Amino acid sequence: MAVTKARNPREALLWALSDLEENDFKKLKFYLRDMTLSEGQPPLARGELEGLIPVDLAELLISKYGEKEAVKVVLKGLRVMNLLELVDQLSHVCLHDYREIYREHVRCLEEWQEAGVNGRYNQVLLVAKSSSENPESPAHPIPEQELDSVMVEALFDSGEKSSLAPSLVVLQGSAGTGKTTLARKMVLDWATGSLYPGRFDYVFYVSCKEVVLLLESKLEQLLFWCCGDNQAPVTEILRQPERLLFILDGFDELQRPFEEKLKKRGLSPKESLLHLLIRRHTLPTCSLLITTRPLALRNLEPLLKQARHVHILGFSEEERARYFSSYFTDEKKADSAFDIVQKNDILYKACQVPGICWVVCSWLNGQMERGKAVLETPRNSTDIFMAYVSTFLPPVDDGGCSEFSRHRVLRSLCSLAAEGIQNQRFLFEEAELRKHNLDGPRLAAFLSSNDYQLGLAIKKFYSFHHISFQDFFHAMSYLVKEDQSQLGKESRRGVQRLLEAKEQEGNDEMTLTMQFLLDILKKDSFLNLELKFCFRISPCLAQDLKHFKEQMESMKHNRTWDLEFSLYEAKIKNLVKGIQMNDVSFKIKHSNEKKSQSQNSFSVKSSLSHGPKEKQKRPSVHGQKEGKDNIAGTHKEASTGKGRGTEETPKNTYIY
Repeated sequence: MAVTKARNPREALLWALSDLEENDFKKLKFYLRDMTLSEGQPPLARGELEGLIPVDLAELLISKYGEKEAVKVVLKGLRVMNLLELVDQLSHVCLHDYREIYREHVRCLEEWQEAGVNGRYNQVLLVAKSSSENPESPAHPIPEQELDSVMVEALFDSGEKSSLAPSLVVLQGSAGTGKTTLARKMVLDWATGSLYPGRFDYVFYVSCKEVVLLLESKLEQLLFWCCGDNQAPVTEILRQPERLLFILDGFDELQRPFEEKLKKRGLSPKESLLHLLIRRHTLPTCSLLITTRPLALRNLEPLLKQARHVHILGFSEEERARYFSSYFTDEKKADSAFDIVQKNDILYKACQVPGICWVVCSWLNGQMERGKAVLETPRNSTDIFMAYVSTFLPPVDDGGCSEFSRHRVLRSLCSLAAEGIQNQRFLFEEAELRKHNLDGPRLAAFLSSNDYQLGLAIKKFYSFHHISFQDFFHAMSYLVKEDQSQLGKESRRGVQRLLEAKEQEGNDEMTLTMQFLLDILKKDSFLNLELKFCFRISPCLAQDLKHFKEQMESMKHNRTWDLEFSLYEAKIKNLVKGIQMNDVSFKIKHSNEKKSQSQNSFSVKSSLSHGPKEKQKRPSVHGQKEGKDNIAGTHKEASTGKGRGTEETPKNTYIY
């Protein structure tokens, strides 16, 4: 057909209409008259189409909708008529234009959701495991000699020892190390043309916890979801699968479906859809990047044939300093907060993990805004989460322990988190929050909300800011119950199930819930807990939990963040010596500022000092016009909706 020789959508549209037989052309005009068009598009009046020949119809549609939209309108009609061969050819001609449409969709979605972000990213360190090493025990610290830095630009390049470029990369890291932020930044950098230029026609971001919201368990529906367009030319997109990259973010957060009652270990159709991609049964020549916490590797490994494993280890010392400057808009606050952190080795070490760094900054900022002196000395990551939660819970009344304003909200958050973890659920409808007596908008310090287009309806879903918060409240749920008389028995049963499940899984890494609970059960933490959250732990329950604490300690499993913290000083410093990475720039237009001229790579540069540790000097960014959410990066949701925060939301709520 002549359509395939068209040089642009205008010619393709004219030739497609001209190729129609007279009867088919009449049918097309009939369908166009009654067609439901996209919002904002004026409908076609019945009289407008009468007596038109193909060239007149093409001219009318282009003048009314523009070239690209005119092609979409005709494609919709041709699909209804089941003229799929012509649809295929017309789509093929317009493929290049749709690539640009999709890139623009990604850029606009990010800019729309992240208004005010100037595009400056803090750097995180990526290291590769030896290709000969079996990644069966991911939680064990990697020997220093096996650490090898990796550039994001080179994730899908063949190494020096191999001529075969990997098409499947597993990016693993503990909770909060920056996997999601990195994944979203990769999509946006591809859309701006600065990452993988000429390598991939499409880069699709898929949030594993949101896949459950798909209306159908089909690849086409997944692509419609990613494109935010139910008319996306799926056939053309899939024509060259080797030029597609799917980023499956959060394999460990694949959640149970809302509408199906499945057995505990059964796969939902939507989970199966992703499993087919990972097993290479669907689109075997496409490229995949899968992010996951180490705990889920035992379930992921059997699905993999051959993969490159990369660890994300968080911030260098230089980047920790830079993060504080980007988080606090007031330079005096930034100085004060960073001084507090530098004087506390535990805080400073914990801030290597970007997610914990956000928690620390939010906690310190909350205390400063309330005019409170920071007198606490956290002894571990659990103390840091306790400090944050106690800061942003509703205040007590009249100096007492108000059941409604503080303890009740805590108890409700715990019950929501526990129900979610026990049922592998990370998204919650508004009705579920009401069932737990929670008001989502008033709890923006703990819960995020997003609107999702589900068919013709828009539904709001909530989630904890980060899975680590859901794990923390899950741990707290063993100590906080509405019926105190049942607290001991229920908690004993719950903790016992936790231990039994841990033994059955056989993983080397302790679950985050277990780590939080183990820390809370320490004597000093008990007293701190009661003081912060205004409730008493009965002596009977304390004695029971002491027994389980001994059991957990005897298991001697690695704690979450062990790998990152074990590389805190000497190993990271040795690793970054001599590293000079190419920058991956990220620029976005803003209505109130020029494009950012700063460029940042994902990997750590060789600018750390090698002498004795000195007080870090933060790069001064306060004099520049920079958004307060710099490190937050691109919080892209695989949705057509947008989350809404409230005034109570701490700064930079887009965390790792």
